Amino acid sequence: MSSSAGEPPDLAALAAWAPELARTLVSLSSDIALVIDKGGVIRNVAQGEIDPMAPQAHDWVGRAWVDTVSGDTRAKIENLLHEVTTTGIARRREVTHPFQQGGSIPVAYCAIRFGSDGPVLATGRDLRTIAAIQQRFLDSQQELERGYWQARQAETRYRLLFQVATDAVLVVDGHTLAILEVNQAASQMFDIAGEQMVGRAVTTGFEERSRIGVEELLLTARASGCSGEIRARLLGKMALTSVAATPFRAEDAMRLLVRVRAVDATNPLPALSESLARLVDETTDGVVVTDASGRVMMANTAFLKLVRLTDEAQLRGRPIVDWLGTPDHPMATLLPQVRRDGVAHRVPSWIKGLNAPAVQAEVSAALLTEGDQECIGFTIHLLPSNDDAQHARHALDQGMQQVTGRLGQVPVEQLMAEAAALSERHFVAAALAQADNDAPGAARLLGLSDEAFASMRRRAEGTPVPPAAEST
Repeated sequence: MSSSAGEPPDLAALAAWAPELARTLVSLSSDIALVIDKGGVIRNVAQGEIDPMAPQAHDWVGRAWVDTVSGDTRAKIENLLHEVTTTGIARRREVTHPFQQGGSIPVAYCAIRFGSDGPVLATGRDLRTIAAIQQRFLDSQQELERGYWQARQAETRYRLLFQVATDAVLVVDGHTLAILEVNQAASQMFDIAGEQMVGRAVTTGFEERSRIGVEELLLTARASGCSGEIRARLLGKMALTSVAATPFRAEDAMRLLVRVRAVDATNPLPALSESLARLVDETTDGVVVTDASGRVMMANTAFLKLVRLTDEAQLRGRPIVDWLGTPDHPMATLLPQVRRDGVAHRVPSWIKGLNAPAVQAEVSAALLTEGDQECIGFTIHLLPSNDDAQHARHALDQGMQQVTGRLGQVPVEQLMAEAAALSERHFVAAALAQADNDAPGAARLLGLSDEAFASMRRRAEGTPVPPAAEST
């Protein structure tokens, strides 16, 4: 049984013991073992007696091994038999055994030959448990991805409109009445830097005699779940303001959206123009501004592309409902809601282009001014098509299948690192796609600074694809 250096040992003396060795290997380390003659025909099948992998496998005896596997894996069995005949040992191959009763079993086989003319012993491992783990992992990844993008996109569009509103807008904790967020207009109205306002009680920005009324407004809105409005004066100022409070929930916590506007405001158009310019420059979503009745006043280039028009003049004066709608109610129902609450975000919608079918979108809106010049700004985010989403999921699935195919061959820590790198690369590519390959826009979608996104992009583009699972 000796052999020269580098050559596999001659196991011809064990050929007669192949069936017994098959049963022994099944009891020790494999789920199934097959004894194959030199013609590729199965002569013996061994499985665990208590819990056999495939009770029907005893029917394989007398059949060619390649005839027991699915058509797309026959070539793997043929390659395995050729390799074991040539070298005495065959590498792992993953194949699938279909059954007449329905269902199939994925199995990974290795093989060894007993002598030059002896039988082949093939031992197999049931991959169904690994496949189930892989599917749960992929399902979790996809669910995480869907939740991540929904939350990130909603937050991005909401913050754009939150900051562009010419009214002062504050987000207040419903229980402590402390300020959580403010927009630029609020910082200017209260003459306090936004970061200094966060954490303070919202009533401290008002004249002392107005504080009781503001606090009662907030408490009533919190208790009733309905919007309310009062008149109040700011601290150190004589101008009368309108203060409106609207309750909402965010991350299972009660919040109050507080809008403050000067009652005697005049000529707000310069501030509006500045805000609109910032909004148009900072987003790749479609942007439209309408008057109080919903007729278009202006639109950005991204919106023109969405509706397949070339000139903004083709839009002006026409009702927004010519292009936008909601599944259950006409778009017109959104206008009074925005005038009442100041902001609406992540409203399911559809958008219809010239000579094109309607496609799904999400709309956010903000009240931009008041009085005779009352305007409403919309951002329209086109949702990815099912084909795009399926392509992205397929690409991620392929990568994850390659990673999980190496389970048991490399440490789990390395597999997790590779899976994380694949996910990071996927998110970078998806963000760039949604931002029309604009890196700053992609960084904002991911909630990263330009520098952090650039670093993440370099890592993603430098991430090697994990070695593919055996496919020969």
